Amino acid sequence: MAILVTGVAGFIGMHTAKKLLQNNLEVFGIDNINDYYDVNLKKDRIKELQKYQSFTFLEGDIADRNYMMNIFQHNSIQIVIHLAAQAGVRYSITKPDAYIHSNLVGFATILEMCRYWKVNHLIYASSSSVYGANTKIPFSTNDGTNHPVSLYAATKKSNELMAHAYSHLYGIPTTGLRFFTVYGPWGRPDMAYFMFTKNIMEGKAISVFNKGLMKRDFTYIDDIVEGIYHLLNHMPQKNEDWDSLMPHPSSSHAPYKVYNLGNNKPVELIRFIETIEQLIGKKAVIDLQPMQAGDVVETYADIDDLQATIDFQPKVTIEQGLKTFIDWYQSYYGINVQS
Repeated sequence: MAILVTGVAGFIGMHTAKKLLQNNLEVFGIDNINDYYDVNLKKDRIKELQKYQSFTFLEGDIADRNYMMNIFQHNSIQIVIHLAAQAGVRYSITKPDAYIHSNLVGFATILEMCRYWKVNHLIYASSSSVYGANTKIPFSTNDGTNHPVSLYAATKKSNELMAHAYSHLYGIPTTGLRFFTVYGPWGRPDMAYFMFTKNIMEGKAISVFNKGLMKRDFTYIDDIVEGIYHLLNHMPQKNEDWDSLMPHPSSSHAPYKVYNLGNNKPVELIRFIETIEQLIGKKAVIDLQPMQAGDVVETYADIDDLQATIDFQPKVTIEQGLKTFIDWYQSYYGINVQS
């Protein structure tokens, strides 16, 4: 089975590809290696994957239709795991064009490739940010998601709508995954846990927004990858009970499904910081900041439907996950965490 993983030099992309390779699957990975954050980190992730003979790296832009057509024409791609995107909520306020290009034009190109080359299954990354202005907790795929509070969230909501249209028109099985605050080794330097760890070690202040009165459903990368892996062969089916008069938001008369993929145990930001402090053995210098545009106060995933489909159960605690991340950080950057 040949699988295309887009955004393979990214955090989730690298871990997903590694899981597939460890299970003797052939992986083609594409990434444009942009400079949104440290390019060397992205290249080092690729080096980790190149240890496997069944991995092929392709450097290019998913929005380049001719380039993508060439990939599909010369390789028998059966499943696409689409993880490429311009990430970051706050960055979308200052660089909106990057999100339109990668998250909308790029996703449209992926859908077209799946259409023309009759791909068996498209799994794509959505985001918990689609819940936007919703305050009902936990976030459920039964809830509406029509009030995004950032352009990033709007592009992810758009991806779900675009996927549904292609599932309806062309019968492409599509599965959208709303990720909830993913963390772990090889993570993104722009994420809070990464910046907290770096600044605490260096004795620098950490910016804590909304005065720390926030909760996040922090989800360890291994749990995310397990969810993706076990959905590979769970192609969505048409929901014969779907009622057009009372339409269920996450399924359809088309082979379309959306799941939450989260830890289902939100953690207060202050407790998260205290855990990092304990693992490093050093107190943080905290700079309390007001709420930032595009942020939400709390995320909390209802994962009942994913549990029903693949018996999904997150296993890694915050303490275990942060320890593994800090151990990796120390090793990768050559830092003594007790110094």
